Amino acid sequence: MPASVREAIECFVERHGTTEDGYVLQGTRAKHINHSTINNIWYQKLARKDMDIPEGMTIYGHRQFFAANCLAHNIPITDVAEWMGHKNIEVTFRIYRHLMPASIGRAAKLLDQDLHALTA
Repeated sequence: MPASVREAIECFVERHGTTEDGYVLQGTRAKHINHSTINNIWYQKLARKDMDIPEGMTIYGHRQFFAANCLAHNIPITDVAEWMGHKNIEVTFRIYRHLMPASIGRAAKLLDQDLHALTA
């Protein structure tokens, strides 16, 4: 997590505390803030304040952008899966596999190099 984000969260917790369960933000119907709560805030509350939100920009789009950026910069998919809150890596792999097309090629080259080293 970027230091600036960590510091902002720590500052928020210092000012406002956490829920009894240790969550920083609590949802309206759940112990933690969830997708529907975030969408409600994004679309209804911010839109009412005449925020200049480009048409088509969604919270889910930010989530996709984050994951894509991580994978494009060779952050391990296991880390991305954890950060995305996926129950297992297969979920992350199924959703974002298309963003990692070079990984199969890199793996094949490494295996080929090792096989040549074994036969040399």
